[in-house]
Amino acid sequence: MRFVFASDSLKGTIGSARAAAILEEEATRAFPGAACTGLAVADGGEGTVDAVVASLGGTRVEASVADPLGRSVEAVYGMLPENRAIVEMAAASGLPLLTHAERDPGLASTYGTGQLVLHALRNGATEVTLAIGGSATNDGGMGAMRALGVRFLDAAGGELAGVGADLARVASIDLTGLDPLASRARFRLLCDVDNPLLGPRGAARVFAPQKGASPQQVEELERGMASYARVLERALGRGADHPGDGAAGGLGVAARLFLGATSVPGVDWVLDVVGLDKALLGADLCITGEGHADAQSAHGKVVSGVAARCKRAGVPCVALVGGMDPGALDLMGMGVDVLVPTVMDCGDVADALAHAERNYRLAAARAFSLMALGRGLPVA
Repeated sequence: MRFVFASDSLKGTIGSARAAAILEEEATRAFPGAACTGLAVADGGEGTVDAVVASLGGTRVEASVADPLGRSVEAVYGMLPENRAIVEMAAASGLPLLTHAERDPGLASTYGTGQLVLHALRNGATEVTLAIGGSATNDGGMGAMRALGVRFLDAAGGELAGVGADLARVASIDLTGLDPLASRARFRLLCDVDNPLLGPRGAARVFAPQKGASPQQVEELERGMASYARVLERALGRGADHPGDGAAGGLGVAARLFLGATSVPGVDWVLDVVGLDKALLGADLCITGEGHADAQSAHGKVVSGVAARCKRAGVPCVALVGGMDPGALDLMGMGVDVLVPTVMDCGDVADALAHAERNYRLAAARAFSLMALGRGLPVA
């Protein structure tokens, strides 16, 4: 038997590489002598740096940067061979860095993300891949660009902090201080949404409520973003009207207009980097998974991305997930053959999280035991 393991992290509990290790232990227990290939994977959000660094032989670099509210936080990015870097926005500007009470996209900034990018550039990176999932911000990317030397000015010529509440106050933009390293580097965004900057599917109306905005604040941010978009067009000569410009609270438009960044689907880029297609050649089974499978799992997430490639390769695919709701059944038409949740008995979420690894191991053992039974083989 030859198995491939390519699971996303079960966020806050089990990392992608640890999941692969547990699966290998249980696979070889049920199928002695089985060949196992474990890949650390991610979808462009949490865990992307670890997955890419592990696959490409890079190094993790720690830097002290600002969190969404300007406090110091230790964040990690990856330096890769050939002067490349991989940066996770969530490490510096992510929603998990804030308590529920602290969530306020009017006050949050992407400044720390820009600091991480600048650190990587000064560390020799000439190509930066920026994973932009999980942000706490709706600042139009002003904070990140400020960290790279761009100045956003009000009508009196004063420099703005670049938080969400400043969007409507931006009257002009000074590009003269943009760091030359940023001007010379190539940038790539890992982005799985095509939301525009403005409108019903825009940054404010779709994502700001998830980041703590009240209905009134959502409309204030929308008006501010519309004003900001007009200033961007005057200053840069290009419109803020591309699909994906609204990603990460508008960091998408800033990275495109100020840095010339191109966007690619996050999960597909990661799966190419880690070599999933090659690993699937000759495989008997692939196991993927994530923390909670639902209707969103079918859209730009690890499980759907892995399942699609399994389907093309003719390899059966099992999704071992922390939990699931009926929306997860959409995955069954995308290449997932079996969904296996880890939680079997009643209990609260805290209990499930506290025993996540035990539950994951038991679910893996069940899955491999059933496979062995189906093949008419004894379970070791």
